[in-house]
Amino acid sequence: MSIDGAIGLAVSRDNGLTFARIGDGPVLASSLNEPFLVGDPFVLLIDDIYHMWYIYGKEWINNPDNDVNERIYKIGHARSTDGIIWTKDNRQLVDDRLNDRECQALPTVIQLGAKYHMIFCYREVFNFRQNRESGYRLGYAVSTDLENWVRDDRRVGIDVSDEGWDSDMQCYPHMFQSDGRIYLLYNGNSFGKSGFGAAILEEE
Repeated sequence: MSIDGAIGLAVSRDNGLTFARIGDGPVLASSLNEPFLVGDPFVLLIDDIYHMWYIYGKEWINNPDNDVNERIYKIGHARSTDGIIWTKDNRQLVDDRLNDRECQALPTVIQLGAKYHMIFCYREVFNFRQNRESGYRLGYAVSTDLENWVRDDRRVGIDVSDEGWDSDMQCYPHMFQSDGRIYLLYNGNSFGKSGFGAAILEEE
């Protein structure tokens, strides 16, 4: 089994009522250093530069317990002046916490003052689908220059529950600001089959 992916672009000229693709191909796809599975894009416009955080496949690895190939993917970053032509950094943006086979996914970023805050999810490469110990958790990283990111997952502020819909897994987060508050949406067990939740950031 193999999986691939790429990032496309669609544009609306009627305030979001309809969208049309820009060309037939992707604006960001696999390359020499990112050989497969480019996806999960999140874009911010900062000082007239578009910044995209995304994931890219790094390696396929075989699970000897069930002879299933699993992919390892990491968080990358690219820049653009027009949202169409992108230049990749061609490096892993966020350090691993578990080991070099950690899988990272769905980064979202907000700016607060002079700092940029990223929430993402991560997991072990094997036995993560129905396993509390190996399943997805939420991660956090902070940057002052969009180049260097310091990871500190303790600052996420929430973890899996002792029981219930998010007791095994928290994944696929989306962080956003609305009416002066910061919200976090995320999926629970079985990648969201058990439900999804919302959290609100409280000041320390």
